[in-house]
Amino acid sequence: MTESPADFIVSEINAGIFMLDRQYRVLLWNRFMAQHSDLDAETVIGRNLFELFPDLPQKWLVKKIDSVFVLKNFAFTSWEQRPYLFRFRHNRPITGGIDYMRQNFTFMPMRNAQGEVEAVVVTLLDATDSAIYQTMMQAAMRKLEESSNRDGLTGVFNRRYIDTRIFDEIQRIGRYQAAPFSVVLLDLDHFKRINDTYGHLAGDEVLREVARRVLPGLREPDVFGRYGGEEFILILPQTDLEGARSAAERIRFAIGAEAIVCGEQHIQVTASLGVASFLPPFSSAAEVTQAADEALYQSKHNGRNRVSVYPAQQSQTG
Repeated sequence: MTESPADFIVSEINAGIFMLDRQYRVLLWNRFMAQHSDLDAETVIGRNLFELFPDLPQKWLVKKIDSVFVLKNFAFTSWEQRPYLFRFRHNRPITGGIDYMRQNFTFMPMRNAQGEVEAVVVTLLDATDSAIYQTMMQAAMRKLEESSNRDGLTGVFNRRYIDTRIFDEIQRIGRYQAAPFSVVLLDLDHFKRINDTYGHLAGDEVLREVARRVLPGLREPDVFGRYGGEEFILILPQTDLEGARSAAERIRFAIGAEAIVCGEQHIQVTASLGVASFLPPFSSAAEVTQAADEALYQSKHNGRNRVSVYPAQQSQTG
């Protein structure tokens, strides 16, 4: 018998189409489903879908199908809600980061002459390309956002991001009455002399190497950034003055322990550091950073290459 146009379309369309009765037995299984499942229509029709595919999320899918029978209305699901139902392979490059075909589903009621739903027709659309493009776009956006938070020379965080994180820490303390954070300001000693003596390229390498020496000694929640010129800043969440002072001393030692090699030049670098904690009466980012800056000035005034605590908080480190 000649195949009807409708049968031909169902068979040849580049989408999965299958039909289920109330017992979840397969009544229709088109060529797309056969090709991707490696189960032909003769094998599948009349059998329970969940016996054929035990990996299907049965509880969720039964609820979806039953809702069509009961409500006599369409139902939908997209790959963004549930990436896939059937573990079908796809032919896209694995670099797309997608394991199985991403799938959009429509569940349609098949009514009889009395308007009762006798079966549910399910269509499966391959959404893998959309998923790959969206995943790549999201990765690109994350990379762009990350780069916008970084200092172009040293790769550590920039001032804009640091200011945001200090504000976040202040909000966290206000919301959860959490332990205070501390701020360390770090300024390289006689940096202008380095630039004048060895050149700006050497000065740039000194800044990069200082950042490289500081980062390994930080904890996961610590935030380190370049605050401008030869000045760096460190946020130490839930860290008191004594803890911050100890961290600053480790950083000072790491920076000055060995000369920085730039070509054939060996440049000895030291740093002065200032420490302050976000404690009353401070209520803003400007106040705590200003306090750390005052402590930094004290280190410079007392001979450089040292750590000082904000004078008004000095007694709290004893």
